[in-house]
Amino acid sequence: MANNKQKILLELLHISDPTLPIGGYSHSNGLETYIQQNVVRDVESTREFVQNMLLYNFKYNDGVFVRDVFRYGLENNLEALLELDNEAHALKAPMEVRDGSLKLGTRLLKIYVRLHDYEVMHVFFNKVKNKETPGHFAVVFGMITALLGAEIKPVLSAFYYNAAVNMVTNSVKLVPLGQMDGQDILYKMHDLIAQVVDETLILDEDMRGLCNPAFDIRCMQHETLYSRLYMS
Repeated sequence: MANNKQKILLELLHISDPTLPIGGYSHSNGLETYIQQNVVRDVESTREFVQNMLLYNFKYNDGVFVRDVFRYGLENNLEALLELDNEAHALKAPMEVRDGSLKLGTRLLKIYVRLHDYEVMHVFFNKVKNKETPGHFAVVFGMITALLGAEIKPVLSAFYYNAAVNMVTNSVKLVPLGQMDGQDILYKMHDLIAQVVDETLILDEDMRGLCNPAFDIRCMQHETLYSRLYMS
């Protein structure tokens, strides 16, 4: 039988697995637009895209929400969780990104309410079903990992690694790149992910939701692309 540390490690590997059936692979978060505009077109521009998304987009948005939700998840503070969920909803300007986050969050909840009986998670899930709260992915991820008993640094590391894997996987398909190119990019992100985790932990709450217009504009432009393989 797994000891507690092993169990939590396995829980984090499970929840951050890119093959988890929540649909993460179907969202490019603007990458498809960048590729059609020939901004992302090779290994180096793909590496730069993934790096900048982690440093200037995920960190100030989903990452910091995972951090703050995690704290309130440890306290079973439903009111604070709902408040952050609604704030996350208000701060996601691109429609496709907002809708995608809701789909991912709802599907993740559907998996975990079958596996665990945490009261605050079930109440939150019922509120999502009744359309009393949005149910964004970062909020659900932070809440569940807190309830599982994980620590915040491994949680953020798993979250950012999952985001990087999805971006690299989509780049390999869309640019396209070789499989080895994708693995090289992902491996070289390890130190950056550790850096972004440390920066997220000390980020001021006032920086939550900081906008990067270039990323948001590409996500909005994606809505009207002539041909699309991805939902965002």
